[in-house]
Amino acid sequence: MNYAFPPAPQPHIVIANSNDRFPVRRIYCVGQNYLAHVLEMGSDPSKPPFFFTKPADAVVADGSDVAYASETENLHYEAELVVAIGTGGANITETDALNHVWGYATGIDLTRRDLQTAAKNAGKPWDMAKGFDNSAPCGALHPVAEVGHVDSGHIRLSVNGEMRQDSDLSDMIWSVPAIIATLSRFVTLAPGDLIYTGTPSGVGPVVAGDRLKVEIEGLSDLTVSIT
Repeated sequence: MNYAFPPAPQPHIVIANSNDRFPVRRIYCVGQNYLAHVLEMGSDPSKPPFFFTKPADAVVADGSDVAYASETENLHYEAELVVAIGTGGANITETDALNHVWGYATGIDLTRRDLQTAAKNAGKPWDMAKGFDNSAPCGALHPVAEVGHVDSGHIRLSVNGEMRQDSDLSDMIWSVPAIIATLSRFVTLAPGDLIYTGTPSGVGPVVAGDRLKVEIEGLSDLTVSIT
């Protein structure tokens, strides 16, 4: 097959303790999956979490410099556990869901909060608030074979050494199996998919010069600098 121009490079993330890379197919994100965050955003905690997407090439590696996003005056951080899918499928059951997980990583869902708020108020999509360039920093991916399944332990984010988010993965409203089972009813999951599983309370703005660090117990830290 001939292309009109060379295809874009395959987006990928680093695999811990390996020279291999994990190719990224799609990025799905869970909205409002920690009760305290639901409340701080002024949302209804009785409603289930929902899903949105980011482009695969929004991934940013640990240690990277990330330019402050254009068209926003209120860029926010959101620390998240990232689940990497290794075996695809549709209508996956909760009891079988963890068999589809390849590994876990630390992540940040960068958000143009002012654009998101405007979109919410107007009943419009969030695409430009969530799915912009370099909006999905992701740390080294740890295979399940090495770390097991990550369902508890601290999740923290600091800005310039000051703790801003500090919670536990066990506080998620929807567990990883529940997320996978629900998402797979809407789309057919495939190897290479990443799922950002939601953020705890304490989200807030960043400015150029800030250094963000995410720590999740048992996984590699993720650090990026806003420029």
